[in-house]
Amino acid sequence: MAQHLDYLKETPSQTAGPYVHIGLAPGAAGFDIYKTELGKDIAGPNAAGERIRVEGVVTDGIGAPVKDVMLEVWQANASGIYAHPEHPGEVEDGFRGWGRVISDFNTGEWFFDTVKPGAVMGRSGRPMAPHINLWIVARGINIGLNTRIYFDDEAEANAADPVINLIEWESRRKTIIANRSEKDGKVVYRFDIRLQGENETVFFDI
Repeated sequence: MAQHLDYLKETPSQTAGPYVHIGLAPGAAGFDIYKTELGKDIAGPNAAGERIRVEGVVTDGIGAPVKDVMLEVWQANASGIYAHPEHPGEVEDGFRGWGRVISDFNTGEWFFDTVKPGAVMGRSGRPMAPHINLWIVARGINIGLNTRIYFDDEAEANAADPVINLIEWESRRKTIIANRSEKDGKVVYRFDIRLQGENETVFFDI
């Protein structure tokens, strides 16, 4: 059997179809399919730390908003710990640290509410600045794009972050920094994503 595998060719890739959000985030697309929406709750009601909203828009190479984007979000809690079987009892009850959001079909704007994550210890033993991981898929994208959201009010931690320091140019580093503001009494971080062209967001090959 094994020798026959040598003759098999790689399956051709294709972009995500126009209905990708229905299959991956049906509740957000207006379809009540599941009793519990998969990944809808990122932090949960019991999570400690500062409550924040992250918002933005994904634009294409000419600056037009992409209106059928899905973003997969995963993060540590305020203590810098991921929800994982290796850390039983170390995260708050109900904290998933993972979720899916889709953009508004009219404006292209997206947002999610969560808690601001803490610094995470990297595999090399060096601390990583507080950040949120994003995986982005949409019509026209062959392979999902991975990036990170860092925070502009964590300048000292960002300056020492081993991943940010892999990015050679300062202007490119700015594309993964979210800007803090307040709206209606809420802390909001703005993070716009540019898929191509000038000020293209840094994406990671992982």
